Amino acid sequence: MIIARIVAVAIGYVIGLFQTGYLYGKSQGIDIREHGSGNSGTTNTLRTLGWKAGAVTFIGDVAKAIIAVVIVHFLFREMDGLKVIELYAGFGAVLGHNFPFYLKFKGGKGIASTSGMILAVCPQAAPLCLILFIVIVLATRYVSLGSIIMVIAFVIQSITYNHLGWLGVESGYMPEFDILAACFTALAIWQHRANIKRLINGTENKFGQKAK
Repeated sequence: MIIARIVAVAIGYVIGLFQTGYLYGKSQGIDIREHGSGNSGTTNTLRTLGWKAGAVTFIGDVAKAIIAVVIVHFLFREMDGLKVIELYAGFGAVLGHNFPFYLKFKGGKGIASTSGMILAVCPQAAPLCLILFIVIVLATRYVSLGSIIMVIAFVIQSITYNHLGWLGVESGYMPEFDILAACFTALAIWQHRANIKRLINGTENKFGQKAK
């Protein structure tokens, strides 16, 4: 099981290294990390290169987490604790997205990839996460705030559904599933620490503002 966890994270990390926003920017002769917030995620790509680039980046970053989970699912489908192993694959994909070694560990913030993991591992949580994200962004125009609320909603739901038995996690693996789900939320909040500071100070960029 330990080897399966390591393999799952490794597979996820390698797939997560596909930096959709960075590669799209390079195809346009731009290093996306030199503009706006300096990361290669969906929001910065959208602000810097427009809707088409943002959509391509979002789809790519969501898809890589799903692909990682699906690959690991088929590799370890006969093993106990499969849901936990899938979650490790999703976490690896987020780590690869956030900390790509070939870009000096400077990637995105992991929200789109976390969304892909939610769809693949805990789809029951997806509707409320999506609704809260949309409502918060429409009401405040702060994508960062919507993202933070979304990942908090995810961990609350995942732990609840886990212990209701809705996710199919064996009882012996439930605590590990809860801890790992909480790690997604903790990592996302950590990645948004500068945004949180700007939100508190009232200087956070709003949705629709062009990157400088």
